[in-house]
Amino acid sequence: MGRKAVEIKLNFFKRNKLGDNTDAPVYPVPATSSSHPFSSLNNYTPLKRAEYELYSSLREAVPVIDAAIDKTIRLMGNFEVTTENKAIEKQLNKFLNSVAVNGGNHGIFPFITTYLNELLTYGEAVGEIVLSGDKSEIVALYNANLKDVCIIADDSPLNLKVCKNDVNLTPAKYQSLIIPTLLNPEPGTVKGTSILKGLPFVSEILLTIFNSIKANWERVGDVRFAVTYKPDNTSSAVTKRQAQMIADEWSKAMRSRDVCDFVSVGDVSVKVIGADNQILDCDVPIRHILEQIIAKLSLPPFVLGISWSSTERMSTQQADILTSELEFYRSLITPVIAKISKLFLRLQGYDEDVNVKWDLINLQDEVELSQARLNNAQALEIEKRTEVNNEDSTSY
Repeated sequence: MGRKAVEIKLNFFKRNKLGDNTDAPVYPVPATSSSHPFSSLNNYTPLKRAEYELYSSLREAVPVIDAAIDKTIRLMGNFEVTTENKAIEKQLNKFLNSVAVNGGNHGIFPFITTYLNELLTYGEAVGEIVLSGDKSEIVALYNANLKDVCIIADDSPLNLKVCKNDVNLTPAKYQSLIIPTLLNPEPGTVKGTSILKGLPFVSEILLTIFNSIKANWERVGDVRFAVTYKPDNTSSAVTKRQAQMIADEWSKAMRSRDVCDFVSVGDVSVKVIGADNQILDCDVPIRHILEQIIAKLSLPPFVLGISWSSTERMSTQQADILTSELEFYRSLITPVIAKISKLFLRLQGYDEDVNVKWDLINLQDEVELSQARLNNAQALEIEKRTEVNNEDSTSY
């Protein structure tokens, strides 16, 4: 690629057409805003009603939060609904595997997945059972948009009523077909608590660090220059015009796609802005913030692919804690599955009790249960042998 010289021709004797003989002051140039793009996290005020846009932006802004919620839902595992009558159970499971859900999905599992997703993210979830025109069968399951509904107390905080989110809070027509669930409601209220509560503040700090890293590396790849012009003993008007011409020609050289040389007359120096500064070490603050986030989400770091120093015993204890968390979420979802199953059976003319049986969370649980059964069997055998030996010794 050829080199092109940009020559600046300075006319020292031509006066300014505007007749401005004042000195050219130095004006500060406003820098481009370096705030991160997720503005809903700025100026976050807690202790308010659940802000759905805030939590949605939080999952989009911090990938580790989104991954944690998705992995928690997947770790819930599958389930099956059983009854005492095997023929009725077969008919029920066929319905649960084929019922229409939302937009084009089939089976109750996509419904439960979306239901749990809203419950963890926003602290509230609302589902609807859609009946046929003659109200003789269930034709679909629907996850309501929380922005369109509002959960209030009916005649007491123990009875929930779902209303349309309008000015008058119009109650839904068929309350018995609507399934609301609240996650860790505050005492005396019917407001759920998101597992993301408390994370906007630390997440904003994390995004600020990431945005600073982005800005620093952009400057490394696309450096900024400080052009300093030291004029001689000329008039102020000539000095201002010379500075303006240098600035114009420098801007042209920077905008040019070809490699350019900047040629000037006089005492002109060019330096790179920030060349002597060092980028701050961000590993320690980022780890501290991630520890806060992961502790709030109750997931072991290795589940999210984060390799922190951990012993085998510590990993086992973290897995046990995760198991207890998943069991708690299962206890919230089980009544939802049971209500849908019982309504289907009643519409079919059956009055059967249903039992929701979840799969074991992982293979490690199966191994531990097998080991526990083996230990119990060995202990029982030892106790029987001891009793037999004691009886033989007393017979003499």
